Amino acid sequence: MERIASATFSCPAISMPRVCRIKPCGLNIDTDHRKRFSCRVAVASRVVDRFNGGEAIDLVKLDGTWRLQYTSAPDVVVLFEAASRFPFFQVGQIFQKFECKDRSDGGIIRNVVQWSVPSLLEDQEGATLVVTAKFDKVSTRNVYLQFEEISVRNININEQLQAFIAPAILPRSFFNLQILQFIRTFKAQIPVNATSPGRRSVGGLYYLSYLDNNMLLGRSVGGGGVFVFTKSQPLEL
Repeated sequence: MERIASATFSCPAISMPRVCRIKPCGLNIDTDHRKRFSCRVAVASRVVDRFNGGEAIDLVKLDGTWRLQYTSAPDVVVLFEAASRFPFFQVGQIFQKFECKDRSDGGIIRNVVQWSVPSLLEDQEGATLVVTAKFDKVSTRNVYLQFEEISVRNININEQLQAFIAPAILPRSFFNLQILQFIRTFKAQIPVNATSPGRRSVGGLYYLSYLDNNMLLGRSVGGGGVFVFTKSQPLEL
């Protein structure tokens, strides 16, 4: 189900008013309302392309953390559909973090999904999924993503599970504390780069339609969906 949040979209020759407000994991959105907003975003994207398509993306301005406010991308929408069907799975905030301030030809992008299993982990920020990719500028507004790694990190277990592992009313042994420390520092990494010489890693084109100090609008080339982000506080990973 498509993710929509409160946002004001403004750029030369186009203005989009506030649409609606939901909780970070809320999914009670009227279908017709979603369709109307999705259509408006698609139209806005085409208008922005027409007026700003020739301007090169400023990598200094792109650098930093951006929080997702809206998307129609199927690979993201499916996460919220799963959270609506399964009470043991919760999706929190989603970010894109660009590391390219000192570059002119590309950099690193990290897609960050905060998620949780409510009965075991802290709400919304129980764990973090990070998909890391290199990106290269291939035109004024197109960048090519070359995915490198998927990792799970920043696991925060809830108080009930902590109490089960190391009860506060009993002396905490070295073994108990080691278990807690292992969970807190756990990081699983799965490389997704090519293993055969000369073979290119999994990747794809990402078109950056609009960028200013507060908003980023882009889409995956080839029907991958539209993304609307707003600038966020730096995200430590």
